Amino acid sequence: MGKMEEITNVTEYEAIAKEILPKMVYDYYASGAEDQWTLKENRNAFARILFRPRILVDVSKIDLTTTVLGFKISMPIMIAPSAMQKMAHPEGEYATARAASAADTIMILSSWATSSVEEVASTGPGIRFFQLYVYKDRNVVTQLVKRAERAGFKAIALTVDTPRLGRREADIKNRFTLPPFLTLKNFEGINLGKMDKTDDSGLASYVAGQIDQSLSWKDVKWLQTITHLPILVKGVLTAEDTRLAIQAGAAGIIVSNHGARQLDYVPATIMALEEVVKAAQGRVPVFLDGGVRRGTDVFKALALGASGVFIGRPVLFSLAADGEAGVRKVLQMLQDEFELTMALNGCRSLREITRNHIVTEWDTPRIAPRL
Repeated sequence: MGKMEEITNVTEYEAIAKEILPKMVYDYYASGAEDQWTLKENRNAFARILFRPRILVDVSKIDLTTTVLGFKISMPIMIAPSAMQKMAHPEGEYATARAASAADTIMILSSWATSSVEEVASTGPGIRFFQLYVYKDRNVVTQLVKRAERAGFKAIALTVDTPRLGRREADIKNRFTLPPFLTLKNFEGINLGKMDKTDDSGLASYVAGQIDQSLSWKDVKWLQTITHLPILVKGVLTAEDTRLAIQAGAAGIIVSNHGARQLDYVPATIMALEEVVKAAQGRVPVFLDGGVRRGTDVFKALALGASGVFIGRPVLFSLAADGEAGVRKVLQMLQDEFELTMALNGCRSLREITRNHIVTEWDTPRIAPRL
């Protein structure tokens, strides 16, 4: 445990997780698609945004609270849906749910969780959203959404960038499959909870067999006929799709490239964000996931118009290293860093974070006005 006390930032958990986890599991969590260009870019792009801090602002009181779809949370930092968390730690999604609840923030539960919606709800109160993959069998989808509703989940995050699984070469080499003692708990009763061992990635074969490749905008409309829950469209990277999502009745948008695990050579999400925010014209909130590792990253996303961010891998790596305590610490470190970033930029509330607080490499150079 000596190592855990010394942790001072979020990225330090990855090395610990790499030591602890079986190679197949670590590689599954850590890797991106193909050349992993977008994986690196999701991080690197944040470095192309610099601050224009305002000084001599009274920052003795700083308010990080915000509202997401009407739910008040402690900070604009939430937990992204990540599959199969019991591969990281025996408590898996239970631990993550408790950590999110303790931090007073939102967790999105993956369709492919190793704990069911009912099990996660049983951990106690908390604001939770449910990430949805649309299966070929629509009865499966309807039942799942109804179960999430009954379990008190407050929104659906519809993943739209996965008609097929991206080519993750580590998973192909490792012949990735869900460890035998685990199941995709939400599908256990209908025999869709297991994954076959293949010569390829077992998950890729599973997706090819079960997930609907014909998913289209009409299905986003259909989803609204089976649930009263608001729908976040997760996986939007362009202005065109932003406008279509709003037309289709989306309650919000998550700018996401699936943790760089789907189509390689899409831009970093922080690079795609502004285009989406401009197209949304304030009609729905826009969120971001991908590459967030520092409080400074959170500030940059908000300065570019995001209403909040979701973190994925930091949760998995800290969960592997230290269970619920690890996830709590990641949320706390990000909260502390973000608050400090706000203070040093001269911002006392989220609405004070503006585009003027940053300069990006792609901005036209600011010419100082003549005095």
